[in-house]
Amino acid sequence: MTLDGKIATAAGHSAWVSSAQSRAKVFEMRAASDAVVVGGNTVRRDNPRLTTRREGGHLSVRVVMSRTLDLPDKANLWDTQAAPTIVMTQRGARQSFQAHLRDRGVEVVEFDFLTPDNVTQYCYERGFLQVFWECGGTLAAPAISSGVIHKVLAFVAPKIIGGTRAPTPVGELGNVEMTQAVNLIDTSWQQIGPDLMMTGYLPSSGGLLTLESKISFPGSKSAAAAVAAASSSSDDEQQQQRNRMGGGRVISFYKAWDEWGALSNFSPHPIDMPIGPAGGSSSSSSGGSSSSGGGMQQWASVEHYYQA
Repeated sequence: MTLDGKIATAAGHSAWVSSAQSRAKVFEMRAASDAVVVGGNTVRRDNPRLTTRREGGHLSVRVVMSRTLDLPDKANLWDTQAAPTIVMTQRGARQSFQAHLRDRGVEVVEFDFLTPDNVTQYCYERGFLQVFWECGGTLAAPAISSGVIHKVLAFVAPKIIGGTRAPTPVGELGNVEMTQAVNLIDTSWQQIGPDLMMTGYLPSSGGLLTLESKISFPGSKSAAAAVAAASSSSDDEQQQQRNRMGGGRVISFYKAWDEWGALSNFSPHPIDMPIGPAGGSSSSSSGGSSSSGGGMQQWASVEHYYQA
């Protein structure tokens, strides 16, 4: 978004708010996710591809949420040669258009009630462990309100658009006082090209300490005790406590698999590994191809698993 909190002009033009470096970071996030979710407005206004912009490697599933299926007949997302697409809608919506999508290879899933909660539950049942909500403000607001968003990445570009009707990243949340504002926790800032990237966690997620407590071994109560201690303190004390406890020992993993400590990280860039038993039976990879000479093999992307 821009410095004045806009994601497009009042006319809807948005190419580009952020820098090429920031967009490259978004491509990496897509590659490290199981699914990328957008709403119907994004499809109609931006006609996105939602791909990783690179050859080979992991392809995240592109998910479109639309109650009415008021979507264009032609769209980049209907090209399932680039990546798989799932359209999620209300039961009975535009049956003829559903048939059109299925003919294009798009999977259509109907819900009695299409909500972020139900979509998240469905993604969980499909085995999607990291879902990247890359939607506009209309869908972002109910997703945040329902508690399905745990982590926020916000890119702030040094630009000013202005305009009272220019869209913002989050729609109506019903807040009337500043005391109702959602305060992110465990926040950090990083410069990406000319932009700033802010990373933080929604309070409902509990932040990094809650994740750490969930993956502690049975009988180890240190992390859980830290969460309990933090929850009984003031906001300022909580943040200081998190900073102290997190100093030097919190490692960022992009997936937490279970309470026994199975974690993983994802490398969205190509990796050259020696061919043979010592070269790569311990990693789950996609898009491997042999390179000429040297006994090396290039993997377009690699997922590394860690078991404590």
